[in-house]
Amino acid sequence: MTLVQLEYIVAVDTYRSFVGAAEKCFVTQPTLSMQVQKLEEMLNVKIFDRSKQPVVPTEIGAQVIAQARIILQESHKIKEIINSQQQDIVGELRIGIIPTVAPYLLPQVISTMMEKYPDLKLLIWEYTTEDIIHHLKTGVLDCGIMATPFGDPATEELPLYYESFVTYISKNSKLFKKKNIDPDDLEEENIWLLNEGHCMRSQVLNICRTTKDNRLQGLTYHTGSVETLIRMVDRNDGATLVPELALAELTNKQLGKVRTFKSPEPVREISLVTHKNFIKKRMLNAFREEILAVIPKTMKQRKKKDVIGI
Repeated sequence: MTLVQLEYIVAVDTYRSFVGAAEKCFVTQPTLSMQVQKLEEMLNVKIFDRSKQPVVPTEIGAQVIAQARIILQESHKIKEIINSQQQDIVGELRIGIIPTVAPYLLPQVISTMMEKYPDLKLLIWEYTTEDIIHHLKTGVLDCGIMATPFGDPATEELPLYYESFVTYISKNSKLFKKKNIDPDDLEEENIWLLNEGHCMRSQVLNICRTTKDNRLQGLTYHTGSVETLIRMVDRNDGATLVPELALAELTNKQLGKVRTFKSPEPVREISLVTHKNFIKKRMLNAFREEILAVIPKTMKQRKKKDVIGI
């Protein structure tokens, strides 16, 4: 049994395809298949059910793959030990981030990271919370930036900041003249929401417990973009909720439609999330420091704030 064989079965399980796994491992599909078959013959078990598409592990195969992930994670610690003794931060950091955070946070952080750590390679994907957790568990990602608390025992959460929700209200709304909004004020307002799968949608519904989707006659709109929600309010009235960092992208005219909530203001906790066996500590700490450097001081405290669950 070799580490290469273990990497191959983990890749097949991750991508649920021998062809896809081979591409990610930079080998030919016959080479990867042969090594997987050799491992199966040595263990005298079938690791994958090849009759199904996409390919899935057998019951015993799932257990073998789970142990293979642990072995590979432990083996990678040897290189991390060496890297930890070096002053320079080098290597690869694979990051997943939810779409309602990415455009408002990453542009500032990435440019600084690339300048300060030229030997660090960042690979970044925008995913929903569910996908980030899945990819952390399967080893596709090293860390995620997402709303918490999520409470998965296989992961660890490191809070970064607490971001307020604000309302963005049409000029034609009866709430437009109010300076501050109470969640109950939104009960009769049509609220534009993100589509299913986005944690911010769940949080907005938790704030506006009795509200409903905004549905114009003949229209049900599905979007994963905060910017689209804002434009829908501008053109079609109603209201939406916007994360605080998004305000920097608004024009002065649009800022006139923003209303804050009464205290305690509802906020979302944004954290760095890793698998509990995560080993690239120095990279993660450097990344965390750059994030905190661009976050306003007021957002680093949770006092007098109501953290909204997912």
